[in-house]
Amino acid sequence: MPHATPLIATIVAGLTLAFLFGALAHRLRLPPLVGYLMAGVAVGPFTPGFVADQSLANELAELGVILLMFGVGLHFSVRDLMSVRKIAIPGALVQIAVAVAMGIGLAALLGWSLAGGFVFGLALSVASTVVLLRALQERKILDTDRGKIAVGWLIVEDLAMVLALVLLPAIAQGGGGSALGPVIALTLGKVIAFVAFMLIVGRRLIPWVLHAVVHSGSRELFRLAVLAIALGVAFGAAMLFGVSFALGAFFAGMILAESPLSQRAANETLPLRDAFAVLFFVSVGMLFNPHVVAEQPMALAATVAIIVVGKSLAAWLIVLAFRHSGTTALTIAASLAQIGEFSFILATMGFELKLIPAMARDLVLAGAIISILLNPLLFSIVARIGRKQLPAAPTADDTPVKAPRGHVVLVGFGRVGSRVAAKLLEAGERVTIIEAERDVAGLPDHPNAQLLIGNACEAEQLDQARLGEARLLCVAIPEGFEAGRIVEQARRANPAIRIVARANDDAEVEHFARMGADLSIIGEREIARTMIEDALKKG
Repeated sequence: MPHATPLIATIVAGLTLAFLFGALAHRLRLPPLVGYLMAGVAVGPFTPGFVADQSLANELAELGVILLMFGVGLHFSVRDLMSVRKIAIPGALVQIAVAVAMGIGLAALLGWSLAGGFVFGLALSVASTVVLLRALQERKILDTDRGKIAVGWLIVEDLAMVLALVLLPAIAQGGGGSALGPVIALTLGKVIAFVAFMLIVGRRLIPWVLHAVVHSGSRELFRLAVLAIALGVAFGAAMLFGVSFALGAFFAGMILAESPLSQRAANETLPLRDAFAVLFFVSVGMLFNPHVVAEQPMALAATVAIIVVGKSLAAWLIVLAFRHSGTTALTIAASLAQIGEFSFILATMGFELKLIPAMARDLVLAGAIISILLNPLLFSIVARIGRKQLPAAPTADDTPVKAPRGHVVLVGFGRVGSRVAAKLLEAGERVTIIEAERDVAGLPDHPNAQLLIGNACEAEQLDQARLGEARLLCVAIPEGFEAGRIVEQARRANPAIRIVARANDDAEVEHFARMGADLSIIGEREIARTMIEDALKKG
């Protein structure tokens, strides 16, 4: 039997344990990221059993950072940021300042340096992109006004952290006093030169290369080209301009995001990005010393309080100060009540540069794990408060909504539901829409449209829509489990109603039929049918 090399052993152990712990976390309704971190703890030097090669894990983690930052750049939207800039930019900067101040205060109590407190506070100030986006997507509020504010806020935080990653080596090298100014000036000069090069040369060269590869018709070459651009620009930025891999990868993604091929590039590289991102989180877990929980319980409690209470309270007050609703303020506060990948990168770099002690890094890692565990609970509390604050059916005069007889009930107003509603209203139909969130973009203002805010899985929402008097139910949400429950309850409430549901595959079609649906529609099947009809047209 051949001897396993340290590289193979590290990758295999990391990915296998990440899968096992990630699956367990998912089963417990926790973010899989928690499982990946715990997998790293399991193969780290502070726990018994197999210990992975730390140096190799760090190099693999560097690839993970490059691909993570490339993904952040791909999803960076100047347009989305500009739409919420009046609150996202000042809000994020003030919230970062508050978190940094609290971090410096705790660091002073623990006897750390001012620079150490600054890095510690920065690490506590920035929320996890992965956790925040998944939380918003799971609760179907990513496309709402508050979802856009949260994402814009996060973009500003990410940009601030990218700048911090560039300046940290300069701060460590300069030490302090008069020597610091020239070092920072030189570093900023290199960054400006790199940014100028990317905007002048990269902006033309990268899209041109991708378009040339697309015309070759080879999907394999396109995927390889995207990876070569991400890794090549990151490496070139570090070697030629002396800036971090992270900044180079971010700009590569940002330049590519302006291309029409950006979505395809994101899809093609997603599996590899996910795999190396997992190894990044595993390597971070390997650095965590679980003894800090027992040895520094008060410092850990204070760290978690800064993350979950301090900066979230600051965000809540800032959003209210900009005259947004209490529900929006609570959603932003809950979204930011955790830390993640940038925090790990900052803490690891700060420790390597001898700006923070090992205990600070351990507190950041422990605070991240605990805050990510608490985040779903905070969102549940926000949802309950929001339901109490909002009326069940918003109307101009706040009178209860009464759905018309012989009407159509439409569940969900997303990409599919909004189109269905528009065509039904255009045809003169009376439509009652059941939507979970009141601030979803584009809700109709039409005399034949009635809107109910709530979860259609709850029987009282279907009762309020007067389903027993409706002639048709359209279930347009993409979540198969919830859609099946709605179909089942609707068939029980009105045996005569016609039910049409949106399905993702043949298994869901069969499931909805058992629940009582008359028709289930798969998008791919309708595309194929339309293409066949067009192909068989005569003349």
